[in-house]
Amino acid sequence: MSEQRVYIRPEIAILPAYKQGRQASAEAFKLSSNENPFPPLPGVVEAVQAQTSYNRYPDATALAVRAVLANRFGLTADEVHVAPGSVAILHELARATSGPGDEIVYAWRSFEAYPGVVTVAGATSVQVPNRPDGGHDLDAMAAAVTDRTRMVIVCTPNNPTGPIVTAAEFEAFMATVPSSVLVVLDEAYAEFVTDESAVHGHPLLERYPNLVVLRTFSKAYGLAGLRVGYALGPAYVLEAVRACAIPLSVTAQGQAAALASLEREGELLERVAELAVQRDHIVAELREQGWAVPDAQGNFVWLPTGERTAVAATAFEDAGIIVRAFHPEGIRISIGEHEAVETLLETARSLVGDLQVAD
Repeated sequence: MSEQRVYIRPEIAILPAYKQGRQASAEAFKLSSNENPFPPLPGVVEAVQAQTSYNRYPDATALAVRAVLANRFGLTADEVHVAPGSVAILHELARATSGPGDEIVYAWRSFEAYPGVVTVAGATSVQVPNRPDGGHDLDAMAAAVTDRTRMVIVCTPNNPTGPIVTAAEFEAFMATVPSSVLVVLDEAYAEFVTDESAVHGHPLLERYPNLVVLRTFSKAYGLAGLRVGYALGPAYVLEAVRACAIPLSVTAQGQAAALASLEREGELLERVAELAVQRDHIVAELREQGWAVPDAQGNFVWLPTGERTAVAATAFEDAGIIVRAFHPEGIRISIGEHEAVETLLETARSLVGDLQVAD
């Protein structure tokens, strides 16, 4: 007699697990995960190594980190939430606001974790196609909001395509969204933005009581391996989020690294500026080759390779460049080591004519 299998929610049974960017061999450049190629800032490793009480739980509230961030953004500690990466906060926000019968609206293509976040919460995804330039169509997103909508996610710069949402676009959007709908401004790549017209979420929190802003230490701060992200928003919303969080999930080592990195932000911003300059150089060269590259404001660029995405990804891999493929739309290439740029551009040049992406 066969054993009866335990019940798994049908939508979870068919939900693919999140797949990170492919790992690279020692001979290849890993440009698939939007990681910071720089090592930790001086003093950060020492701060982590000083946290040796592995037999003790960390501060479950990450209060020291929250206090520093609250002071930086002119908020109270209750208006800051710290979690193991901003994607964890997305899960917590979805569970706090949405369930069966509810809808969460977001642009597509955008961060590949969004569909899973919605499904795990038991809600329904409402995906709104991006504009042809890869940016959010905020008018269409606003039109997609119904009385079943509980949350809207706005990603700026949009991962993986690259364009930002402007301040004017966002304010017009917020004017149309009911105040009972939570708007989540996902700013995981905010530090890399150089476009002066871009929206910046934290100054808008007082103006929009239904707004939560997400940030992370994984990208610009180079702490991807330690998993620390944070949210800024209304205290009552973040209190509900904390009720949905896995307790004690931000390690003492992660908290120490975040604090040490915040103390050294001047040097951090110099590194970020260097990566932004390299990004802009790569974009200019790719466009000169004939690629229709969207505006890039994160630490990555997007190549719209369409149905030839697998061919392009294989060509880059054969050249020692590991990229992130999104079939059948395009590939995302992180801004990595200087040594990778020449190979990246040479490989892209060899592909552009065959793929006819400039048409």
